[in-house]
Amino acid sequence: MSYAKRLSQVAAAVVYCLLAAGIVFGYAALKPVLISEGVYRDVCTAQELQRDMEVCEKQELRLNFMFTLAAVSTNVAALPIGSVLDRFGPRVTSLIGCIFLCLGSLFLAFAGNLSTRNFDGYIPGYLFLALGGPSVFIPSFQLSNAFPARSGLVLALLTGAFDTSSALFLIYRLLYQGTDGAFKPQQFFLIYLIVPAAIAVSQMTLMPKTSYHDDEQPTSTSHALSPLADTETDPLVPKNENKRMPVADVTGALHDLSAPRQIRSPYFILMTLFTIIQMTRVNFFVATIRPQYSHLIDPHFAKQLNGFFDIALPLGGVFAAPLVGALLDHLRVAYVLSLLVGTGAVIGMLGLIPEAWAGYVNVVLFVLYRPFFYTAVSDYAAKVFGFKTFGQTYGLIICLAGLGNFSQSGLDKLTYAEFGGDYRPANTILLVAALIVGVALVGFVYKEGKQMQRRRLLEEDAAGGRSAEGDGSATAYGS
Repeated sequence: MSYAKRLSQVAAAVVYCLLAAGIVFGYAALKPVLISEGVYRDVCTAQELQRDMEVCEKQELRLNFMFTLAAVSTNVAALPIGSVLDRFGPRVTSLIGCIFLCLGSLFLAFAGNLSTRNFDGYIPGYLFLALGGPSVFIPSFQLSNAFPARSGLVLALLTGAFDTSSALFLIYRLLYQGTDGAFKPQQFFLIYLIVPAAIAVSQMTLMPKTSYHDDEQPTSTSHALSPLADTETDPLVPKNENKRMPVADVTGALHDLSAPRQIRSPYFILMTLFTIIQMTRVNFFVATIRPQYSHLIDPHFAKQLNGFFDIALPLGGVFAAPLVGALLDHLRVAYVLSLLVGTGAVIGMLGLIPEAWAGYVNVVLFVLYRPFFYTAVSDYAAKVFGFKTFGQTYGLIICLAGLGNFSQSGLDKLTYAEFGGDYRPANTILLVAALIVGVALVGFVYKEGKQMQRRRLLEEDAAGGRSAEGDGSATAYGS
């Protein structure tokens, strides 16, 4: 396939992920619009309506449930979506995602009309959007194999698009407020139908029907993971020594194994545990940043920091993409994991410091770390397990991590029941757990990388010996 077409495929995937992959995570921006439109206002009591409360308790709970169900479903759905991807390919999976996005848009567009018939269209509508996002996002990961030398950059761009897609509802809210509420949700979601239609057209005309598997393209390890080890064309190295030295890396470690055997390996178990803990930390911070800093410093500062966070979160994906891509393309897996664990620990410690400067530094690092974390997990799954089983292995990691996020409610109850609203004990528990599992993961991957390097050296020496014997026999025969 031509370079131009592969580049067009990546560009198209980045654009449609920007418009569809993670839009449900922009719920904080959409929520004020729904409240203004009176969504779930009918569940409020007469006394609450008389007091003219902006949002009543049951209304708040129903709106929060709408997001919680969507957020959990996005992660849990990764496993069935991954299984469909492995069996039917990226085109079929993405087209299913387009159907989900269409259904979600239609339910949300006509939810107001449906409510008059005692049917709640908001929850199923938002749920379908949540299912559609990963259905078009996960199949796009295989495009990283279209450019093996820049696989990390491709993954970083796609993950950055996922993070930035949360800004779509922020843009809509600004348009809604700018038109004094004239630009209704029904109009917005009907216009949004253009997005799944465009994705479907791109799938049928431009995007590959089947995945770029590992055996179709050379792996990025051969020259991108360790430039210092690549001496194949180095003019400073003597010709008789001008060959590549195997690197201590685990790329390709389990490519030849079946998905069940990969899932039973320490590679999978340790990475899954680390992802569960880190994803819980990430989502816990997103959900509780304001009450955390209200207790840690004061409510006024917490409101200011929350406003800064709302803007910085989608921008983090944009600014982090090139840096994350460079790290994944030029560092070995063990070094990437070391950076992931170390940076996560620094962020955790900053969250315990009751100072304004620490709060802002924490947010800046967090919005850059979030896309790094998600990209590193997908990059690890691709490099260690391979794309033939990527849907099942990566899907199961994210699915289990999503289920693990239910622990957030327990942490919330613990914080208020035992620590009077102080989030530091809960954050400390998560920090210590992440460090213990993270160090174990890094140590295992580093050790395995060294062992793989030794095996490759022995294989090359054995191959060189056989080649020398063959040359000797040929010379003797010729003489």
